[in-house]
Amino acid sequence: MARLIAFIVLLIPALIAGAGIKFMRDTLYGNLISPFPWLWLQFLAGVIFSVIGIGFFAGYLLHRDRKRGRVAPRFQKKEETKEMKQ
Repeated sequence: MARLIAFIVLLIPALIAGAGIKFMRDTLYGNLISPFPWLWLQFLAGVIFSVIGIGFFAGYLLHRDRKRGRVAPRFQKKEETKEMKQ
C-alpha cells in the first residue's frame, strides 16, 4: 500500500510536467487551448507547470539520495557537512 501511495505522489507531478510540455509544444505550433486567451500566456503556464513538476521530482530524488548518503559533499545539508569535518 505504501508503494502505491508513493507511486501516486510521483505520478501527479509527472503528469503536471507532461501537461506543461504539451502547452509549450502547442504554443510553438500555434494551437490555442481553450482556458488560455493568448499564446504567450499558454506558453508561460507550460513553463511554470514544467518547472513545478520537474522540480518536485528532482527534490524528491535529492531527498532520497541524501537520506541514503549517495550525494556529493556540496549537496549535503549544512549540518551533515560540519559533522563530517570534525
